[in-house]
Amino acid sequence: MTRKLVSRRTLVTTGAATLVAAGSGLLVPAQAKGIEPTRSMRGGANNYRPGAPIVDRIGGGGFWMTGTVRRAGDGAPLAGQRIQIWAHTTEGHERDPHSHGATLTDASGVFRLEMPQIVPAFGQPHGHLAYDSDEFETVFLRPVMESAGDKTLEAHFILQPV
Repeated sequence: MTRKLVSRRTLVTTGAATLVAAGSGLLVPAQAKGIEPTRSMRGGANNYRPGAPIVDRIGGGGFWMTGTVRRAGDGAPLAGQRIQIWAHTTEGHERDPHSHGATLTDASGVFRLEMPQIVPAFGQPHGHLAYDSDEFETVFLRPVMESAGDKTLEAHFILQPV
């Protein structure tokens, strides 16, 4: 029986992770650990309103909340996922019903929702986002903006199936 040996240099330089199956001489793909799910952030669920409507825009707009939604493990983009967004803005407080809205991800797992400019609440300009449907575990995010003058805020979800 002839064994095909693979040197460390060959493994590193090929750019693809491979393993030599013990004693078989066969090359098999290495298994990636996988992409870990996003954990809810402290304060993310503050002023959450279950069932916020899907909207084209919250208020007068001028600020963009954007991000992606992918599946834990393989990182596949998730289309048609509902993301709720709310914040303290120039047009209302984060507890006001008119400051809440939801949007759906596109075929690439991307979401975008225009809303009024986010302003500081409790000293920090921040937004709130939630994935709250039945297919995956609920996740609440509370990303903080670098500056109150920023015109966009980005957040990314990695969802764990229920």
